[in-house]
Amino acid sequence: MKPNFRKVVLISLLSAVLLAGMTWANYRFVLASPGGVDFLVHWVGARALLNGETPYGDKTALEIQQVIYGRPARPGENEDRVVYPIYFALIVGPFALTSDFNLARALCMTSLEAAILGAFWLSFKVIDWRPRPLIFSILMVFSLVWYHGARAIINGNSVATIALFFVGIAWALRSQHDRLAGILLALVTIKPQLAPVPGLLLLLWTISNRRWKFALWFLGSLAALTLAGMALVPSWPLQTVIAIMRYSSYNPPTTVGGVFESWFPGIGKQMGWGVSAVIVGVLFWEWKNVLHAGFERFVWVFSLTLVASQWIGITTDPGNFIILTLPLVLVFKFINRLPNGKMWLGITLTVLLVGLWAMFLLTLPPGSQQQSPVMFFPLPLFLLVALYVCRSKYVGENTKAPVI
Repeated sequence: MKPNFRKVVLISLLSAVLLAGMTWANYRFVLASPGGVDFLVHWVGARALLNGETPYGDKTALEIQQVIYGRPARPGENEDRVVYPIYFALIVGPFALTSDFNLARALCMTSLEAAILGAFWLSFKVIDWRPRPLIFSILMVFSLVWYHGARAIINGNSVATIALFFVGIAWALRSQHDRLAGILLALVTIKPQLAPVPGLLLLLWTISNRRWKFALWFLGSLAALTLAGMALVPSWPLQTVIAIMRYSSYNPPTTVGGVFESWFPGIGKQMGWGVSAVIVGVLFWEWKNVLHAGFERFVWVFSLTLVASQWIGITTDPGNFIILTLPLVLVFKFINRLPNGKMWLGITLTVLLVGLWAMFLLTLPPGSQQQSPVMFFPLPLFLLVALYVCRSKYVGENTKAPVI
């Protein structure tokens, strides 16, 4: 047996054992800790689709509500309806093959843990950082236990997979795999509110650098997903639009402007508009100067765009902030290379780990697991400041991007 083949076999076996152990631990956790509402909603929706029914109908919504409340949702309560495009079944469908929700949730948690670990590991590749084994191990553990990582895993939120797709796009563009990058952007639209702003930058940058394959494969993949879904539920695009329009009516504030309006009824709306205007202005300036720049500068602007898109006024939720993995790792790399960088990185990790969990617990409404709107602010604010602190490290690179 050749040494390389033995190495592959050994890594495969160790990975299988690790995944099996993680799934067993997740299953024990699931039995002791009911929840996973994000996963439940789309697991029930995927099972409805497998049974030839629409996941957007009242029948599916009632089934979800019966599990959560033991009755139909009352006015003012979260209706927990499926709002993703129908091809959400690509990432949730495999778990819908079992009727055992606890097993399905445990398997989903394992896949989300793998996605988060993959997103952090691939981020190192994107920004060309090779941390020492101890730092690498600490960051891998941190990725699973910090607030935004653990919350996605516990709730079964497929946004962790979307985070991997976003980092995968950056890696594919760096490696000049533009077809793969286009496919991944189409898959990002599974969480449609997360795609428009970063997606627009990606299209502008690749088109400006004559990398046409990215746009063609994105549009082609999106068309294929749409048509395949229509073969199952012909009216799914209209049903999805209706579900999305209803979403804000039964959820807490879903934008920074909405949070300000709930806190400051008199001027909150204007404050939200002000934040959106500043964000749009900043992005316009940075985008204008990056269109023909090289990849190192682009990845900084892409990271900034991921962060800024959470405050631009498009519906989102702090539960989605795991998509900020790439900018977070970019900042970690910068901190690690400062004088006494290891000490400062340790302090940063500790503050983020303890601070975010403490803020969540201290602002948690009594008798509820619904996070406070205050969670909209700490991580994006930290990253916006940190990215501009390290801006000069990246924006000096202004060479032409490679032409494919």
